[in-house]
Amino acid sequence: MLDLRRRDFITLLGGAGLLCAAKVRRARAQQAAMPVVGCVQPVARWLRAPAAFAKGLSESGYVEGQNVFVEYHWLGGQNDRLPSLMADLVRRRVAVIATAGDPPTLAAKAATETIPIAFGVSGDPVRHGLVASLARPGGNATGINFFTSEVLAKRLGLLHELVPKAVRVALLVNPTNTPSAEPTLRDVPEAARAIGLQIQVLNASTSADIEAAFATLAMDRADALFVAPDGFFNARRVQLATLTNQPKDCQGPRPHHSAAADRPRRRGDRMKRRGLMKPAAADRGAGGTSRYPGDIDQLEVGGLPRPTDR
Repeated sequence: MLDLRRRDFITLLGGAGLLCAAKVRRARAQQAAMPVVGCVQPVARWLRAPAAFAKGLSESGYVEGQNVFVEYHWLGGQNDRLPSLMADLVRRRVAVIATAGDPPTLAAKAATETIPIAFGVSGDPVRHGLVASLARPGGNATGINFFTSEVLAKRLGLLHELVPKAVRVALLVNPTNTPSAEPTLRDVPEAARAIGLQIQVLNASTSADIEAAFATLAMDRADALFVAPDGFFNARRVQLATLTNQPKDCQGPRPHHSAAADRPRRRGDRMKRRGLMKPAAADRGAGGTSRYPGDIDQLEVGGLPRPTDR
């Protein structure tokens, strides 16, 4: 009797295992049948980006995990990863490549002429060779242009109006973002000469580089700071605002500062209390706390399920 019950139990257990394996195979088959979207962001992991992207997909009838599979790739300013990343997406024949920023977009365009590319860029997409024209893009790429590169001279003029006594202006550029750095280094010095300003170029592509740049500003006594359009700098806006708000004798220039610059910091504090994010090791100060809470480039974000997070 005992042997019979043991055999029944083993049979039942084996049947349950086969059923579980069948469900796993069926789930994998459904996942493989879904279109895959490769979403490439220039910053490190950011909680709001997947939520916003998912909202946009849902407005077009696509729901992550149901009829579309999204891979989020976070560069964290490491643009040297782009060639291999895009080659991998093309090799696996994803349905669409969605990019934010000039370097990811240009890398995607260089990698494929057939996979559709949806982009957001700061430079002129026609000049970059992404589209034939704004009215008729043609090819496999389409998207939006923020025109930040086109208003560089205007931004410098506004800075001159805000700080009319400034003469020495530090120009912060990211050398790894060539599509932004080249027009910035061309247009800003030219506009500066027209209004009698002196430009000092400083390079930064990491948080530590920004710290070093501000140390240089303190020694050279720059009167104002002009930040080139760049996704990495956008992600480090709390660090930039914090350093510019320190006394000039300690760290460098102190341009106009508003309460708006503190909002990302307060939002970051709330997210940390909820356990949704923690500062990465490279951005932690004494005691393991973040020196610039709220900046999104150096954050390790948790609490948000994603199919893939490479």
